[in-house]
Amino acid sequence: MSEPFINKVAESGLISVDLAQYIPNNEIVVFDIKPYLFMELMLKEKDFRASLSSIDWTQFENKIVGIFCSTDAIIPMWANMLIVANLSPFAKSIYFGDENKTRELVLLEEIQKIDANTFLDQRVVVKGCGDTPIGESAFIAITQKLRPVVKSIMYGEPCSTVPVYKKK
Repeated sequence: MSEPFINKVAESGLISVDLAQYIPNNEIVVFDIKPYLFMELMLKEKDFRASLSSIDWTQFENKIVGIFCSTDAIIPMWANMLIVANLSPFAKSIYFGDENKTRELVLLEEIQKIDANTFLDQRVVVKGCGDTPIGESAFIAITQKLRPVVKSIMYGEPCSTVPVYKKK
């Protein structure tokens, strides 16, 4: 007669944290300044303002927007501010950076919103593998967030972890 199957991972009391779950479902798009520059190199204020006034800003409705310039041009600070002034009534949120940087900033912001006390005296495994790429800064942020309150932090999967921190 065979022994009943015992799920030791489920009985371990480990709490698994998947950082990908903190990335909002809103679409992330980028606003590249390059096409609005003179010869895609220089910003001429009058032309820049005219080109921005012709944009249908509703296309950014409820989206997360990253502003960046894909060419090596000097962009005055007010130009970014002008773009934000136009985007603000429509975009869910606005960041400075390309798509990857914007995704990183959004994730870091979401990690800061976590109530660390929900993990008080728990053994936490921060998921290390997944379909969504997660940058190093998110793992640093979650470790800083949880370390003061948890019993332990591990990296990986509940069945195979690397110890990171253990309360003494």
